This record gives sequence, structure tokens and C-alpha cells, in this order.
Amino acid sequence: MNFLVSEIVTYFYIFIVPFSRISAFMLAVPIFSLDAFNIRFRVMFSAVLTMLAVEIVDFNAELLSLGALVTEIIVQIFIGLFSGYILQIVNGAIAVGGQAISNSMGLGMANLMDPTLGNVPVISQILIILATLIFIVVDGHLVLIDILMQSFVVFPIGQIFSLNIIHNIFLEWSPLLFLGGLVISLPIMISVLLVNAGLGMITRSAPAMNIISVGFPAILLMGIILLLIALPGMLGRIEIFWQDGLNMINSFYQRI
Repeated sequence: MNFLVSEIVTYFYIFIVPFSRISAFMLAVPIFSLDAFNIRFRVMFSAVLTMLAVEIVDFNAELLSLGALVTEIIVQIFIGLFSGYILQIVNGAIAVGGQAISNSMGLGMANLMDPTLGNVPVISQILIILATLIFIVVDGHLVLIDILMQSFVVFPIGQIFSLNIIHNIFLEWSPLLFLGGLVISLPIMISVLLVNAGLGMITRSAPAMNIISVGFPAILLMGIILLLIALPGMLGRIEIFWQDGLNMINSFYQRI
């Protein structure tokens, strides 16, 4: 089978534009952006998805000049990165909530290396691992792929969009970074505060007691017990965050 050079160039242009959106999305979105998925796997997986997306993409690269084609590729990269970082806000909210819990329990200095968020406290690392498992259990990775493929139908390549929509979505969704962390950590923080108040009353009634040697183990032990008690509710709240994030990505493609 013989192909002309012009046909190969046309097929390449048809492939590279949706590949830009898909690869940028895979670079930014949780799960697929982990270091466990090496670069070769991401490129191969993005290429496979692009081959599937080419069938539904209505895009004629021959009508564009080289400058317009480069501009379109940059736009697709921006759209993929922004839609991927929408879910990264959920990861950030979980990390903020875990850090608040760690500080209240006295584990603020105990950090582990997270390949996606850097140095985070131990509790944050545990919650992020559990959140990743929840995301996989609820088939979030499959929903992400479905939303990504449907985005080429809802928001086809070459369509003009307004940055005001992205600005509004950012203002609407970014408060979750702090509000979500507060919702996750507030019950344990209040409970640990009551434990501290009780230790303060004990110290006033028994001044000879060394509060440093007694209080820190007691707060740490009570914090772990309270964390185990509150964990089912926290995981349910994290699942709601993931669902809201997926709905926000879907809404992003529909609104632009």
C-alpha cells in the first residue's frame, strides 16, 4: 500500500491535534499523572486514545495554515491541562485536610515524599492513598476516559471559547481546596481540641504532672482512635469530592 507525502502529513495533522488535548489531560489528571505511569506508558496510552478519538473528530487540518495549526495545538494543550487540574484540586483538598489533622495530633513534622504533591504529612499521605483507591473503585478512571472522548463531540476542535468561562469555573471550584480540607479535618480537630482542654484541666488540678511527657502520647493516641472512628465518614466525603470533580469537568466541556 502506497501513501503520498501529502496524505501522510494530513494524517499526522489530524492525529497531533487531538493527541495534544489527550496527552495534556493525562499529564495533569490524578492517577494517570503518577510517576508509577512512566512516560512511555503515558505516550502509548494517549496515542491509543487518540486513534479512537480520530474517528469522532471532525477536523480538517488542510484548511489551516501552519501558524493557525500551532495555535490550535496550544489551545488543546491548555484545555487538557485545565480540565486535568480540576481534579488535582480534590487531591489538594485532601492534602490540606490531612495536614490540619497531622498538626492537631502533633505529627506536623513527620513528612513523607509524595510524587505528586511533594513533602506531605503522614496523615495526608494515607488519605491520598485511600482517595486513589476510592477513585479506582468507583471507576473514576473509566469515567475520565469517557468524558475525555465525549469532549471532542461536546467541544469539537477548532471551536472558539471564552476565557471568562474558565475564569468563572476557577472561581467556582478553587475554594474546595480549603473548604474541602476543612470539611475533612474539622471533626478530628474539634475532638483533639477538647482532649487538649481536658489535659489543661488535669494540669491545673495536678501542677506536678509533666504535661509534655503525658500530653503528647495521649493526644497522639486519641488522635489515632478518633481518626479510625471518623475514617468511614471522611472516605464518604472524599467520594463525593471525586464525583463533584468529574461533574465539574463534564460541565467545563459543556460550558465552553
